[in-house]
Amino acid sequence: MRVSRRAFLASLVLAPLWGCAGTTGVDADETIQSSFFCFDTACVIGGVMSQELLDEVVARCQGFEGTLSRTIESSDVGRINTAGGKPVQVQPETAELIAAALDYCAQSEGLFDITIGAVSELWDFHEGVVPDDEAIQAALPHVGWQGVHVDLNASTVTLGDPAARLDLGGIAKGYVADVIIDQLASAGVESGFVNLGGNVKVLGPKADGSPWNVGVRDPDDASGERSVAVVRTTGGSVVTSGLYERQFEHEGKRYWHILDPRTGYPASSDIVSASLYTERSIDGDGFTKPLFMLGHDAALDFLEAHGIDGLLIDGHGNITTTATSSFKLM
Repeated sequence: MRVSRRAFLASLVLAPLWGCAGTTGVDADETIQSSFFCFDTACVIGGVMSQELLDEVVARCQGFEGTLSRTIESSDVGRINTAGGKPVQVQPETAELIAAALDYCAQSEGLFDITIGAVSELWDFHEGVVPDDEAIQAALPHVGWQGVHVDLNASTVTLGDPAARLDLGGIAKGYVADVIIDQLASAGVESGFVNLGGNVKVLGPKADGSPWNVGVRDPDDASGERSVAVVRTTGGSVVTSGLYERQFEHEGKRYWHILDPRTGYPASSDIVSASLYTERSIDGDGFTKPLFMLGHDAALDFLEAHGIDGLLIDGHGNITTTATSSFKLM
């Protein structure tokens, strides 16, 4: 594996060495954790806290899925998508998230677009369904983040194009990770973590005072157990997106879940994995996806221009990081 002089990158795997004590029957100064399935991925929340608080934040996390999921008709997003272009009253947090997401759409000049739902609903990465090109071309005119209007005061969201469809799957986990960590901090927790699949955020050091170790997974390791880099941190978030995360093969061609809003097809990229270390997890979500559409060199330029700490891995296994980076190769 060749390492570029500019820095390095891979895919994210949470490999914190925290020595968890379990979820019940522990003293107040011990780390507890809860594992559950949410946002179509395995999740873990834990830290030094009461079982009551842990149960509360896990329930809140699961509640966000019922509010933000595109596939749940009764969710805020589901109701927006079927409102025929009329304003929809939503939870204040939903309006806040969508307003924030539009900023990432603008900063990426549409390479990240939350109205990709008009196209993403055509694909099925669980069953390996490739939509007809005719259907994709018919959906593309309805992809356009500029047509989303948010009134934060009234907590309403309106789609200017009645046929547009929101899909917050590319940014919701980052927002939720930030909210959960903020809740833990407000409750007085000084040591905690949230792992929502590829989104990891930590609060303070581990119970013994040492930093958390957040590993970056080797994308060539099918077991998902081998890391190629690690961030040792007592605060902040590490987010990784990888083409390998959800993919399938159809008629000899491989398709992955990161869709290019310009074409409606999986991104054509020389990047296979991108990891960002940011203070807010939502920044990691909002800025990782456009990197695949930009390609390796332009992606590094984008990260440097925005002052973002990142690590990239290309299709040949080469690892590159931004000039100043917290990622350490293993």
